[in-house]
Amino acid sequence: MEVKVYNQDGAEVGVVTLNEKVFGVKPNPKVVHQYVVNYLANQRQGTSSSKGRSEVSGGGSKPWRQKGTGRARAGTIRSPLWRGGGIIFGPEPRSYFSKFPRKMKRLALVSALSDKARNAHLVVVDSLQLPEIKTKKVIGILDKLGLDDKKCLILDEGANSNLMLSVRNIPRIKYSRAPLVNTYDVVNADVLLVTKAGLEKVEEVFAS
Repeated sequence: MEVKVYNQDGAEVGVVTLNEKVFGVKPNPKVVHQYVVNYLANQRQGTSSSKGRSEVSGGGSKPWRQKGTGRARAGTIRSPLWRGGGIIFGPEPRSYFSKFPRKMKRLALVSALSDKARNAHLVVVDSLQLPEIKTKKVIGILDKLGLDDKKCLILDEGANSNLMLSVRNIPRIKYSRAPLVNTYDVVNADVLLVTKAGLEKVEEVFAS
């Protein structure tokens, strides 16, 4: 499969052939779904907590005597039935982390990348070099590429600090180094914007 290569002004400057091992596989939606569920679960902090009846303060003595008051018998103000008492079966700190098989992780990623390429949601540029940190410059480049209203994931080969800092306050744009891309970010984006060097890096890392 061949895709066009553009420059930062939106002009076509050539074509590039995509590696079939990365961008030409048959997508596996089930594995992609399993990865996304696992990824989101691993992002959870698991810090929700509550106090049981043995942990809340107070309750050292009976609130009132057992009989003769006309009220229901009570043994402690720590009771879950009382306001300020303990919580029954409340949340406790826990880890939601679970491992995901390496081969399934790669299959999920190439499935997502292949789906983007198959549906023409992959845009390749020769480079994305900014002389300074300038959000307005990035927005101008995206406008010229026809991506002004798209949720976009930008991939570059290395640490492009000027680009990374220029897009960090644009809600619909996310930047990632090509070797570190994950399936969730690919699926969550409308369009994948990849530099030519980033594309070569993706194919180098994930083709095997």
